[in-house]
Amino acid sequence: MSAVQTQPLPSTRLEFGYDKHLMLFSGRANPELAAKIAAKLGVDLGPVTLKTFSNGEVYCRYDESIRGADVFIVQPTCGNAETGVSPNDALMELMFMIDAAVGASAHRVIAVTPWFGYSRQDKKSAPREPISSRLVARMLERAGADRVLTMDLHAGQIQGFFSKPVDHMTGLFMLTQYFSDLGLADLVVVAPDVGRAKLNQKFAEKVGAELAILTKERPAHQVAEIGYVIGNVKGKTAVIVDDMIDTAGTLKAAALTVLDAGATRVYAAATHPVLSGNAYENLVAAGFEQIVVTDTIPLRPGAPDNLRVLSCADLLTDSIRRIFTDDSVSEVFGGENQLF
Repeated sequence: MSAVQTQPLPSTRLEFGYDKHLMLFSGRANPELAAKIAAKLGVDLGPVTLKTFSNGEVYCRYDESIRGADVFIVQPTCGNAETGVSPNDALMELMFMIDAAVGASAHRVIAVTPWFGYSRQDKKSAPREPISSRLVARMLERAGADRVLTMDLHAGQIQGFFSKPVDHMTGLFMLTQYFSDLGLADLVVVAPDVGRAKLNQKFAEKVGAELAILTKERPAHQVAEIGYVIGNVKGKTAVIVDDMIDTAGTLKAAALTVLDAGATRVYAAATHPVLSGNAYENLVAAGFEQIVVTDTIPLRPGAPDNLRVLSCADLLTDSIRRIFTDDSVSEVFGGENQLF
């Protein structure tokens, strides 16, 4: 009796040689940050032609094949005086880079936009206004972004404007480590308004300080009026913490209010140095010991001598590496990056 020969069952997986690869590209909004990330990843920035035509329209073309690659595009939607792009130029450039990558058969396209433009327009504050940050989220998805990597969104609900994954990083731990290393005595952390109280509470816990809160009203766009201080700042070193500094009008008013309330010295900390308009003049007039920010946005020339910049390149590099290898991104912070 002959042995029954069985045929091997067909595999449910198609095996083939495929080397997953990462490619990193930079727009013109913050090429310095992109170069730092590339160096830490151990890759070269991919070649891409970016220019603005004489009529103001933006042009993009990848100068080598990106077929099958995980394409990471580093482009905060901010202006850059050195490269000559405005925030709106940067936003459109990012859209075109995403669209071009999708059209060139990239495997995945990830928008690395540490500063998410229009983030302050996250709801209707008056009748007949747009919800601009929601529109930007839709534009990114419509252009073809598979996921977005960002930092310290102005409002947590912006993550809900996306149907694609959003990896939300924070500069909180870089900033708290910096102030812990300074070894400041009698420290009090001051929230510039009630909306930033939770962020400032976490900051205070990390540096072992007390918390105070300022009351604030906005009679008009980019105009702030500080009321009074809730908490004790007399005889203490105050650190005013916010997610961003724009014209620094709020920050100046907050610093002067805290000093009037008896604080001996005042520092400022924020992730995003937008620093538009008369920001530099306001920072100088406020009498800060130091203003500490990160490099999510490049500084324009003429920054005050007491402005300190911490690089977020390590944080973004780690996040990019984890996204590429499909590891947990939240483990970067031990799950403590939910600040809202």
